[in-house]
Amino acid sequence: MREVVWLGSSDEDVRDFPPEIRRTVGFGLWLAQTGRKHPKATPLKGFGGAGVLEIAADHDGDTYRAVYTLTLPDAVYVLHAF
Repeated sequence: MREVVWLGSSDEDVRDFPPEIRRTVGFGLWLAQTGRKHPKATPLKGFGGAGVLEIAADHDGDTYRAVYTLTLPDAVYVLHAF
């Protein structure tokens, strides 16, 4: 299983998400670790085939996103969360 590497403040930012969103992001990253893809994970627009994906989920009128990449085979790199 790939490890999750949190870059910048992405880990802290996800911890500030509502619990339902944290579960969605956590499950999506676990699926990525095991070579699968969450239904809410989509390629990030504007990055072409760069292998950058985002998990986007709505809660109380807000949208939360976690951006990650799988370009290296040993880890899931969480680039940004907002």
